[in-house]
Amino acid sequence: MKNIFSQISVITICLFVSISAFSQKANTDTLPAGIVIVPKLEKAPKFNEKDLAGYLLVYFKDQNQSAYFAISTDGYTFTDVNGGHPIFKGTELAEQKGVRDPHITRGPDGAFYLAMTDLHVFGKRAGFRDTEFERPQEKYGWGNNRAIVLMKSYDLIHWTHSDFRVDKAFPELGDIDCSWAPETVYDPVMKKMMVYFTIRYNNKECHLYYSYTDKNFTKLETKPELITGVDGLDGDITKVGNQYQMFYVSGAKVLHAVSDKINQGYKAETRRIDPEKVSTEAPNVFKRIGTDKYVLMYDVYGARPSNMGFSETTDFINYTNLGHFNEGVMKTTNFSSPKHGAVTYLTRKELKAIAEHWKMNIKLD
Repeated sequence: MKNIFSQISVITICLFVSISAFSQKANTDTLPAGIVIVPKLEKAPKFNEKDLAGYLLVYFKDQNQSAYFAISTDGYTFTDVNGGHPIFKGTELAEQKGVRDPHITRGPDGAFYLAMTDLHVFGKRAGFRDTEFERPQEKYGWGNNRAIVLMKSYDLIHWTHSDFRVDKAFPELGDIDCSWAPETVYDPVMKKMMVYFTIRYNNKECHLYYSYTDKNFTKLETKPELITGVDGLDGDITKVGNQYQMFYVSGAKVLHAVSDKINQGYKAETRRIDPEKVSTEAPNVFKRIGTDKYVLMYDVYGARPSNMGFSETTDFINYTNLGHFNEGVMKTTNFSSPKHGAVTYLTRKELKAIAEHWKMNIKLD
């Protein structure tokens, strides 16, 4: 298995949500999530990549602006760990009382690194603010926000948490519209975790920026700089061999670029990679354990209802369309319409521990 720690993902800008879904908010947000926020993590357990045996999907829903977990033993069928209820509640974790665009990856230390957009699109309707968005939409556009949520865990139960204001930490960035869809990848040259995300200016200029974090994953330590060679948003970087494969979004479609450096010199293709006829975003790549196959997942937010789409490749040139969740080989068992997701990997021991903690009945081979 090559470099699977480097898979990344995302930003979801779906405006469709039903009024009836909001009536469910109070019920879902009062259910126990099963996680604990701690000031400091215990010493890291021993971790061996060869022990990986399953998959973890993180996703969010518009109904409550919160994030969810689902697990899989085969990479094809995913089951939500909390019965379709949120694990990470936006009301408890974010300045705007909502989280979107969750991305999770594993570092070489075995830790889980979770990053999310701090944004509640329906904050006024939910009673969290008096205006449609935090700042005037005519100047700052849709979904303006300036914070990202950073969380770290070794067991998926105990987490550190930081709500990091990008604009306050780096005033030299100027008056940014938003900081969207943060993802994390390990940089083997710098030997640090790198967070990259979309920054928008003037309600139109979206570009990808990168920064390095502190060891505890509580803040960005370096001024965000442009990732060169691409022009878009929702970047997702995966190291395959000696190259970095980036998928990103422009014109509501998934595009592809390659570089031999993690944050510069990307050579972009012009063809659309995803096979959809409607709008897509939030690409994320994960590898099928024990194979040379990579799965490209993306949010088909232009579909009604929205869904996740999948394509499979071994060479990042030719792709096989796997269809959508529950319309092909990819399945969900107890949830529907996930948005802006990302997949990482679990050991057999972790699969068992998660099943026991959330009282799940899953079959382990």
